[in-house]
Amino acid sequence: MPIQKCVECQYIEPYFDETYCLDRYEGLLQLPLHELKYQKRIAFAGALSNTWNLLIGQELEDIPADYLLPVPLSIQKLAQRGFNQSWEIAKHIRCGQHIQKSPYVLRRHHYSEHQAGSSLFNRHLAIQGMFYVEASDVQKLQNKTVIVFDDVMTSGATLNEIARVLKDNGVSRVINWVLLRAARPIQRVPHV
Repeated sequence: MPIQKCVECQYIEPYFDETYCLDRYEGLLQLPLHELKYQKRIAFAGALSNTWNLLIGQELEDIPADYLLPVPLSIQKLAQRGFNQSWEIAKHIRCGQHIQKSPYVLRRHHYSEHQAGSSLFNRHLAIQGMFYVEASDVQKLQNKTVIVFDDVMTSGATLNEIARVLKDNGVSRVINWVLLRAARPIQRVPHV
């Protein structure tokens, strides 16, 4: 894959090291993802995983990494939805046998506001301090490479904050695997 930097990453260097996206949000996979996420049709997670595996799974299968972690939901959001869509897809993603998949290493505090439609600046503010690693898991992350899986990347604020937290807890490298990438116009961060 050729290396490309999105507009935001050209202005501000992110904490994560790489991002691989399967498709754009406005593409053919948006409807199956909505069926999974909002209609609770879990079978669509397997279909989305299979699509990933068929289109880019083989290319990424031997990536040197130690863990694959889904973007977590807060306990409240998980109870409300009944499942974590990122984990439902990630657990069926094909990756090297040396990569340990775990839905519980990365945790999230509850935030009651929805981020959809928020400005880039507000997304970055809202997500600060929302993620953490349990103290019992910090040691096993030392000097490791972690893949973070998310269903949708919009501004990159969530994945960037997760990468910051992981690196603050000893992770050496963070790679994002994202099902869909939403294109948003860049919004300048106001100077405070």
